[in-house]
Amino acid sequence: MIVIQRVRVRWSASSRGAHHANARRGLDRPVMLPAPPPTGDVVVHDVLADEADNYSLRTDVLTGGVSMARSLGLWLAFEGSAVTVERLPGRAAFPRAGVSTRLFTLADGQVGRYESNFRLRFTDCACDPSWYYEDWVVHVSNGDAAGDRFLRGEADRVVDHRVHLYGGRFARRRNR
Repeated sequence: MIVIQRVRVRWSASSRGAHHANARRGLDRPVMLPAPPPTGDVVVHDVLADEADNYSLRTDVLTGGVSMARSLGLWLAFEGSAVTVERLPGRAAFPRAGVSTRLFTLADGQVGRYESNFRLRFTDCACDPSWYYEDWVVHVSNGDAAGDRFLRGEADRVVDHRVHLYGGRFARRRNR
């Protein structure tokens, strides 16, 4: 079983300042997995804190095969009991991701964490300059995960692809 929890925080371009950043601080933290735990080859726990809903948490739980990971922009590949997780190209305007990116390979029982942020257009039309922003923290467990698994302990693999979305030279990348 693969358990994936994606926690997203979404806000509009008008909420980019420090005052608004304080309102969303800490919302990208993992949360308890649903109880009782769902069953399936892949379990996806998708959590969204959207400015449009006053940052109240909205959760969806999906179960099924490996195609469930694609709904989050992830690709899973298995080799024996290990699973490799890749980030698929997305529709983010920044940072541009034109190719798949290998994030990590997890042995049985290991957990990986992927952190990223994005600037996205409300529409696919270049004529509409409306943007929104998302900050993601994605945990992937290769094996059953207790309800608090992503809340406690360190991840075995961490990939940090967060960048400065507002321009400037600052960019932060950390992989281990």
